[in-house]
Order: sequence, then structure tokens, then C-alpha cells
Amino acid sequence: MCCAGFLKIMMFIFNGLIFLAGGVILGVGIWVTVDKSSLLGVLEGIKDAPPELAQLANVGYLLIAVGAVLAVMGFLGCCGAITENKCMLLTFFIIVLIIFIAEVAGAIVVLVFKPLANEALQKLNQEVVDLIKKDYGKDDAFTTVMNETMRQLTCCGYNNYTDFTGSPFETATSRYPESCCRSNGTCIERNAEAQGVPGCFNSLVQLLEDNAAVLGGVAIGIAALEIAAMVVSMVLYKNVGK
Repeated sequence: MCCAGFLKIMMFIFNGLIFLAGGVILGVGIWVTVDKSSLLGVLEGIKDAPPELAQLANVGYLLIAVGAVLAVMGFLGCCGAITENKCMLLTFFIIVLIIFIAEVAGAIVVLVFKPLANEALQKLNQEVVDLIKKDYGKDDAFTTVMNETMRQLTCCGYNNYTDFTGSPFETATSRYPESCCRSNGTCIERNAEAQGVPGCFNSLVQLLEDNAAVLGGVAIGIAALEIAAMVVSMVLYKNVGK
């Protein structure tokens, strides 16, 4: 009896955290959907972008869906544990099981298609550079997206400062974006070359590589929590009425 009470309390706390996390992710998803001032906005201006990469622009909708599912899952887990409702506990178990299976399948897909993704990113290189040379300094929306991306990632262009050579901005001002020069002086070609600020693609790849261990640990931790949640929900389900 004491063990069952402890499991109920832990189930309530665990799912309360899931509910809060779902609410946060839902809020972030709505924000990303409303304000796309990020590297994803660049993809929308590329007509020949690979379909797989173009779908990244829909990440806001994905976050909304994930947040909503987590919020519902947390609500069912909390209420099911407190009220000892079999229907809620079983529904919670099924949702967690589906999510766990989807995560395993997603991990397998990422491992299998990783070489194809790298190839697609390389093909995207020239498309982004052409877009920068055509629209940076002329299209206000695209210029804002690029400036915000370079500011957040501390990078310059897709590859480096030469991506802006011949762009409307460089042609009109003979200067390069301030992000291409870490110094406070005027960002002319000589200064941009001397600073050697890396491109945004390399910065993004480096960011992911630097945090690969952390991301892997978080993924393993989440999988362990999901398994524990399924076990606890089934124990409570079996003990209802006893």
C-alpha cells in the first residue's frame, strides 16, 4: 500500500513536469511560427532547395504538435494517478509507447539517411550563396533574416564573407555586414578577410558537434524516463481497485 502511494506521488510529480514542459514547447512553437527570424527563413527564399530541407521551415508546427501531445500526456498521467482512473492510465501508457516507438524509428532513420542529408546540405550551398548575392541588401525580409542568423550564430554568410561580394549591399556601400568583422571598424573587404569569421553553415555544424554528447545523454535519459513511466502506469493500472 505504501509502495502504491509512493508510485502515485512520483507519477503525479513526473507528469506535472511533462505537462509544464509541454506548455513551454507549445509556447515556443507558437513563437517560432509567428516570428521566423532565423536561418529557417532563408529556406523559404530558395526555389530549388531539397524538399527534405525545405520542410525544416515547418519546425514551428512540429513544436506545437509535440507540445500539445506532451501537455495532454501529462494531464492524463496526473489525473489518472490521482483519481486511479484505468482509462486515463491506459491512454497514458499507449501515448508514451507510441512516442517511444516513434523516437526509436526516428533514430534509425537519422542513422540510415545521414549521408544523404550531408549531400543535400552540400547541394544547398550554391543556392544559398546565389540568394545572398541576389537579395541581400535589396530584399528587407531576407536581409533581416540573414542579419539575425549571423548575429545569433556569430558567423558571416553561408561559407564566409565572400558570399556577399557582388550583392546589392556590397555593390552600393562597398562594405560587408558588421557580423563579418569582429572589430568596431568599418567592415570593408580587407577587414573582413583579416577577421576570418566562419560561415553560418560551419558554425551550425560545429554547434551540433560540440553538443552531440549532451544531446545523446538527454535522449537516453528521456528514453529511460519513458520506460519508467510505462512501467509505473501499468503497476498503478493493475493495482486499481485493490
